[in-house]
Amino acid sequence: MRSATGHPDFMAARVAITCLLLLTWSSPRAESLVSAGYQEAVFSVSDAKQYTDFFVETAGWEILHEGPAPFSLLQAWRLPDAASAHEIVLGNPGTDRGFVRLVEIDGVEQQQIRSSAQTWDTGGWFDVNSRVLDMDDKFGEFQARNWQAVSDPVQFAFGPFVVKEWLVRGPDGIVFALIERVQPPLEGYPHLRKMSRLFNATQIVTDIEAAKRFYVDQLGFEIYLEHSGPSEAPGPNVLGLPHNLAAEIPRHVTIMHPDAVSEGSIEILEFDGLDGADFSDRAVPPNLGILMLRFPVRDIEAFADLAVSEELDVAMPPTRLRMRPYGDVTVMAIRGPDGVWLEFFETHQSTARLAE
Repeated sequence: MRSATGHPDFMAARVAITCLLLLTWSSPRAESLVSAGYQEAVFSVSDAKQYTDFFVETAGWEILHEGPAPFSLLQAWRLPDAASAHEIVLGNPGTDRGFVRLVEIDGVEQQQIRSSAQTWDTGGWFDVNSRVLDMDDKFGEFQARNWQAVSDPVQFAFGPFVVKEWLVRGPDGIVFALIERVQPPLEGYPHLRKMSRLFNATQIVTDIEAAKRFYVDQLGFEIYLEHSGPSEAPGPNVLGLPHNLAAEIPRHVTIMHPDAVSEGSIEILEFDGLDGADFSDRAVPPNLGILMLRFPVRDIEAFADLAVSEELDVAMPPTRLRMRPYGDVTVMAIRGPDGVWLEFFETHQSTARLAE
């Protein structure tokens, strides 16, 4: 039996299926330079205090760092000299990954990345995933904060598992996929009290095969799970599809990770027969929403060479700065399928003070 962090139960309501196909496919690269799943998600927000209150009060997280964002990073993002930013890093107590970094940027015009987006609209990051212990309790708390969704929480059974899932949208268009394991009891999350660390993130893509080539063939990720198909029957679904069409519209899902697990994994989702808006051009700093994911790498220079050899879209060259709470790092960014912004960083042992 796979450990709890590897169970694909969080996908049940998402794709409304009863059968998941777990693959043992290997990447053509012997080893990815990306050393783990994503360490943190960066949210560009219009009101950092509002989100901080949410994470502390509703999610039960704690503040790990608060202060000005490094000016060198804002320059690397090609923001104007007049721009400044305040950042707050939060995490589920007792965990060392799956963080959220709130960045409130001033002195520059912004727009929401996925403004008024439908579930099937492409471009940028669609959602981040977190587990909850009591969906009904969280449903009430989120509604009290006036967060909205395309459906109420949906309970779904497959095989021996029963889960509840809810896609809820907060300020600045940021979407959380909340998952509660109903049965059997969840294991592997000893620090879960209200909301767990982030463990997965989703993007809606126009061409899932092209997206897989990017993550697998070029970045060296491995496939953890794949599935294609519509809902088993018409009716309510977390994706907000019309009830009468849920069993007629196939969805194609692939989840990938450097080590083929669902701990900081990336999920790509393609809809058949649904066309919508494309927000790819907006998925850049300083715009508002889920701005990027950050991954640790073993050797940033080797990763930069890989990006050149694979002709990846380098959005930010390697930049040395202090990124709290990690210390001195070198970070670079690439644009992925459908415009997603991905940053990769290597932590250095040196404690020499850097200009910020």
